Amino acid sequence: MILERLEVTSFLMNCYIVGCEKTKNCAIIDPGGSFTVIDDKVSSLGLTPKMILLTHGHADHIGAVEELKHKYNIPVYVHEKDVEYLKNPELNHSYDLFRKNMSLDCDIIMKDGQIIELGELKILVIHTPGHTPGGVSFKIENIIITGDTIFNHSIGRTDFEGGSMEQIISSIRNKIFIYPDETVLYPGHNSPTNIGVEKRENMFLKQYYK
Repeated sequence: MILERLEVTSFLMNCYIVGCEKTKNCAIIDPGGSFTVIDDKVSSLGLTPKMILLTHGHADHIGAVEELKHKYNIPVYVHEKDVEYLKNPELNHSYDLFRKNMSLDCDIIMKDGQIIELGELKILVIHTPGHTPGGVSFKIENIIITGDTIFNHSIGRTDFEGGSMEQIISSIRNKIFIYPDETVLYPGHNSPTNIGVEKRENMFLKQYYK
């Protein structure tokens, strides 16, 4: 597996490029902005983008979607419960963050438990609501790309429309922490971590794992 993490936009959002070593096909996950940075990295790796996968519909995760979709003619995937977030600038907070209204269309709707094939890679879609109703994480081999569900020593905000503290804790405990402690978590912001560290040290979660 090819995995690249790029920090994009002034919000230091993590965009991930995941590629198949054999076919050189790749998915671009959460292209929040900085189109040229993402595009240059794809080119330098010699990869062919086949899809854009979104963990959720907030503006800092979707800012370069239109340019990438236009250049590569590739579909945009989002969970069914976040379709409206892509379309509605009030829900995706695009004006608040970037002083422009973003309204995007989804091409392919994802569902919990779906397997997306990318060359020889299999990407498991895990519905992890709490930050948004349609938030998802992507499990690929022994890693999970978690979007804004869980961060290194923190969790995603739940005070936006559709957010829920109860849901996000349940998502983390029952959908992510079911995997081995050494599973590496690649979040939407900040540096990677792993499940074992977060069970022991995350102030929102460690009380459940004493």
